[in-house]
Amino acid sequence: MITLKGTNIYLRALEPEDLEFVYKIENDESIWEVSNTNTPYSKFLIRQYLENAHQDIYEAKQLRLAVCLLKTGKTIGLIDLFEFDPTNNRAGIGIVIQHEVHRGKGYGKEALGLLIDYSFNQLQLHQLFANIGVDNVSSLNLFATFGFQKIGIKKDWNRIHNAYVDEVLFQLINHQ
Repeated sequence: MITLKGTNIYLRALEPEDLEFVYKIENDESIWEVSNTNTPYSKFLIRQYLENAHQDIYEAKQLRLAVCLLKTGKTIGLIDLFEFDPTNNRAGIGIVIQHEVHRGKGYGKEALGLLIDYSFNQLQLHQLFANIGVDNVSSLNLFATFGFQKIGIKKDWNRIHNAYVDEVLFQLINHQ
């Protein structure tokens, strides 16, 4: 089981007990545009997903971890590696902190730093990429803090509320 510990948060593998939390996040329409979700998920599908969450990243081609507060153990978000490509040593990375009350406190920054370090030092990845909507200023700033470079704009990439919006492609190369 993966547990990555920071100063204020830790990242851990998903457990069956995370069903309600994952269900709420996956079905929160206010964050669908950042997660590229457009239909609700049933508890049945999420339960099946959690039952297979034990697969390692080489099998599943993704890794989803819960972001938890160190003091209380409360789960406040999810952070993912997706589209894991071991041949080219790269993966996408994304994060969501569930409630406004937990945003802007550095938890996302700490979680992202832990997963970047894990990706480069444990998985030996050469690069990470992130897809971020041009209007998501807080995420653009967060990823830029870690040296992610804007390498392109995908024009009219996502349809949100009957309008097409651009998406930024960010990349971070591991130069170690």
